[in-house]
Amino acid sequence: MSNPLHQLVEKFYRAFSGDTDLLDEVVTPDWEDVPLNPGQGPGPDGVKPMIKGFGQSFTGFQIVVHDVIDGRGADGNGKIGVRAEMRGTHTGDLFGVPATGRDVRIPIHEFHTVQDGRLARTWHLEDWFGFFNQVGSAPHIAQDNQ
Repeated sequence: MSNPLHQLVEKFYRAFSGDTDLLDEVVTPDWEDVPLNPGQGPGPDGVKPMIKGFGQSFTGFQIVVHDVIDGRGADGNGKIGVRAEMRGTHTGDLFGVPATGRDVRIPIHEFHTVQDGRLARTWHLEDWFGFFNQVGSAPHIAQDNQ
């Protein structure tokens, strides 16, 4: 039988492959995603449109978990760390970068607060510069001429 913590983590990341209803099973109703993405609302419902956007930008999008570091206390509550990788084929616009058809792997590092068997807060960091390197393009950033 699989470890309950690993089941929780796997289900959370499987939600990002398009089955967004899984979030309602693994995060608290007041789950905090830190930092919020531009235009993202709070809680699990706030991230669901972003997940759908990934589905439009990547074919075969998935998150592969490499390591889970368990820093929880004896009661099962506390912090965990996750080292993972987003994978997919870049088939739609993302950050203003048009589809390239390239397979990409984007490392991610996240820290979660586990509370009563659910994720209550997530701090995330994705290697978007690595993504831009892999697809050979980056969004245009307007310069302020002051």
